[in-house]
Amino acid sequence: MPTGIRLKRINDRIKQILSLTLQSKIEDPRLEGIFITDVDVDRELDYANIYISAIEGQSRASKALEGLNHARGFLKYELANQIELRIIPKLRFFWDPTPEKADRIDTLLAKIQSEREDENETVDEDDLEEEDLNAQD
Repeated sequence: MPTGIRLKRINDRIKQILSLTLQSKIEDPRLEGIFITDVDVDRELDYANIYISAIEGQSRASKALEGLNHARGFLKYELANQIELRIIPKLRFFWDPTPEKADRIDTLLAKIQSEREDENETVDEDDLEEEDLNAQD
């Protein structure tokens, strides 16, 4: 079994190789705009869970996963050529909703901030009106 540091290196290297392969060697239209968010290899190196996402969001999930499962053999072949492991793990692909959730959180925070700025402008206008009335007295 690899150590924690070695396992992290393996995860990072698999992510790097698969990302480059998706960008440069695969021409499947189902995989355009797909990016790998994370790779998690189990301690026995039997399975590599690969998490993917796309800018378009969840609507592309089923087609992208179908395309990756179709290209699984080629991706494993590319890994075997570029990484030195006795056993290349079986590739399993999963959709990663994290980028979509992060975008939703950013949208909500921006909305809250704009509401607070609107409240502050309203309060500032009320203060100015009160100061004008006090100055006239």
